[in-house]
Amino acid sequence: MDKGFDTRDWRPLALAMLGAWQTAHADETVLPEVRVSAERMAPALSLPSIAAAREEMARVPGGAGLVDVERNGRQSTLADTLGMATGVFVQPRFSAEESRLSIRGSGLQRTFHMRGVKLMQDGVPLNLADGGADFQAVEPLATRYVEVYRGTNALRYGATTLGGAINYVSPSGRDASTPAFLARLEAGSFGYQRAQIAAAGAKGDVDGYVSLSSLQQDGSRDHASQHAYRLFANTGWRASANLETRFFLADVHSNSELPGSLTKAQLKADPRQANASSVSGDQKRDIDLTRVSNKTVWRSGEQRLEFSAFYAKKKLFHPIHQVIDQNSEDTGVEARWVSDAPLFGHANRFTLGFAPTWGRTDELRFANVGGRRGALIDASLQEASNVDVYAENEYGFAPGWRAIVGAQWSEARRRLNDGYVPAGQADASFDQTYHGFSPKLGLLHELDSGVQLYANGSKSFEPPSLSEMSNFVINAGLKPQTAKTVEIGSRGRMETALPVEWDVSLYDARVRNELLSRSLPGNASVTFNVPRTRHRGLELGFTVEPAKGLSWRNAMLVNRFRFDNDAVYGDNTLAGVPKSFFKSELTQRFGAGYYVSANLEISPQSYPVDLANSLYADRYTLVGLKVGREVKKGLGWFAEGRNLTNEKYTATTGVILDAKGKDAAQFLPGDGRAVYAGLEWRL
Repeated sequence: MDKGFDTRDWRPLALAMLGAWQTAHADETVLPEVRVSAERMAPALSLPSIAAAREEMARVPGGAGLVDVERNGRQSTLADTLGMATGVFVQPRFSAEESRLSIRGSGLQRTFHMRGVKLMQDGVPLNLADGGADFQAVEPLATRYVEVYRGTNALRYGATTLGGAINYVSPSGRDASTPAFLARLEAGSFGYQRAQIAAAGAKGDVDGYVSLSSLQQDGSRDHASQHAYRLFANTGWRASANLETRFFLADVHSNSELPGSLTKAQLKADPRQANASSVSGDQKRDIDLTRVSNKTVWRSGEQRLEFSAFYAKKKLFHPIHQVIDQNSEDTGVEARWVSDAPLFGHANRFTLGFAPTWGRTDELRFANVGGRRGALIDASLQEASNVDVYAENEYGFAPGWRAIVGAQWSEARRRLNDGYVPAGQADASFDQTYHGFSPKLGLLHELDSGVQLYANGSKSFEPPSLSEMSNFVINAGLKPQTAKTVEIGSRGRMETALPVEWDVSLYDARVRNELLSRSLPGNASVTFNVPRTRHRGLELGFTVEPAKGLSWRNAMLVNRFRFDNDAVYGDNTLAGVPKSFFKSELTQRFGAGYYVSANLEISPQSYPVDLANSLYADRYTLVGLKVGREVKKGLGWFAEGRNLTNEKYTATTGVILDAKGKDAAQFLPGDGRAVYAGLEWRL
């Protein structure tokens, strides 16, 4: 699209003509100086550019990375977006948005409805007030980049969980990389169809972005169809060079059938089949979510004040072993003050934040009669509230050296009012308040080459969610999960004969009262505290560029998650996540945007499904291939094949106490061989 007249295009010619005229008429007239300039659009204050986000990441004395969302392949699940992110383990359950997402062993008890990580959209929480979050609330196609702060390196966002924080950042109308108009179509195996239209622009002090997308698929298994529609939009007003306010709107409608887990024998015989009880109970997870938020940023010299607020309304219809029917509302505000004023003549940054959140859920439970509401089983009003106050100071005490000290104080209240108490049963109401103090100390050294070395120590704090406190137990009395973590690592890039870029962390977390769950008959589960566990691991991401246009990208996890001298399980391995996990992609780029890419996904060791370590998921290797063309304007396309060897494998598992060496329906198959293709038109 023609951008119109730009005076910079004429500057060389104008200066040359002026010089020639002055030479010819040097004795006649002396002309005043002429300056030719062009005004550039100021970037958004409330949605930082990807370059600004990278600079912020470089200030963190620990594991943190940025994902530049690629559009050169299918973009549907969290694994499509975060699969190559350093330190992130994410596996869809069955071609679905629902996934097991874990960072440093967070949320091991969940293969659905994520916990243990603070999930955000544009710096504003997506989590419910009790800590849970829905994967359906994000849209990868309406995302410019994703920030991943591992562990308590997420303190700048007021997150103290073991897993840290993930922030999806939207495009704005002020970002030059955002196309004025975009249309995208994807299609492929298992009845997969996906579409998006998006538009962006700016005029004067106002800019905006809007994306409308849809997804429908039959799924790689029986009883696994999905339908989703999402609207994401934001509009910003630049009141002055130092003040901007931006409003965000998200409207999500997602319906997903749940095929359930299989035994290992069933998976090997036919991984596309569904669990019989999932079909007879027409198990599904249907969500309607509307969310509005605002983010306002004001800066003055070396000071910056950020204010955000959100309101979310969600309806959940969830037939599983029972029919769960919920209506919930969540609200929250946050104020953050950042000062870059020097301290004792040295560079310094001080951050102070205050973030209260509130949530209320009206829940009814019914007997599941073929996926419909039967007799009323339970009714409750569930309320959660949190108050977080955090502070962090970053001090440049010597050239190339920075020390970071910070802490967060948290108060979390969980309350349930039991509204259905049949004769002979106890009232399950409870009102529990938790308090936590989470300190952090870090050191970062940057060499002249730009290579960074870092070390830190921190404490994390996670209160239980309402569902963990109230699900199938009365007044559970769960304790908050805490952990003391030490970490060392490095990140950087070296422009040698063989350019290489890396991000690597080693960590050791001693966890107290870890929140784990085990399955019960009928797909129910119960959460309990484990007194002591230990999470140790290696997070490694690196990219090598052997030749012009050729890049080799890799992400590796080594997980050593164990009980710590437990009275029942000794030093057994914690169940549910591979001990090692490796992804690799080799891409050759040619002229005019064309590329060919081959990829591998390897889980090289079996890992346990039960806490007794008597039943294991098998190792596997997947192979894929992509070809296509990326363009800034015009028509781009891609075609890709996944799991080309059609391997039957376990994507993720449930967790049980003791299988006693016998097969159990705890295995969730990954997708078989699949082919996808897409077209994208940009203006």
